[in-house]
Amino acid sequence: QVQLVESGGGLVQAGGSLRLSCAASGSILSVNIMGWHRQAPGKQRELVATITGGDWTNYADSVKGRFTISRDNSRNSVYLQMNSLKPEDTAVYYCNADIVTDWVTEKNYWGQGTQVTVSS
Repeated sequence: QVQLVESGGGLVQAGGSLRLSCAASGSILSVNIMGWHRQAPGKQRELVATITGGDWTNYADSVKGRFTISRDNSRNSVYLQMNSLKPEDTAVYYCNADIVTDWVTEKNYWGQGTQVTVSS
């Protein structure tokens, strides 16, 4: 059984910073692409950032220059450093990852989400 557990959400004023963490645990052979998505009230879930095992990164235009995604392969973990936060960044943030659990099985897993609220 594989689980992704996020932490680090909270309430912050506009212009502030937060760092989200997500750790994968369970029967894991390897972890490929990891990423963060977010869903604001009344809106569809959207991609925030992704990172490959070789540290290639991709960002949504709305967060470029403010957010930084990173990973620690030894800990099967991914992080999202969020700076210069804006009220429109308010959302539930979800971690996801493509995880290989045996020689023939790779699946996409999601965390339970962590709330980020940015006050103006």
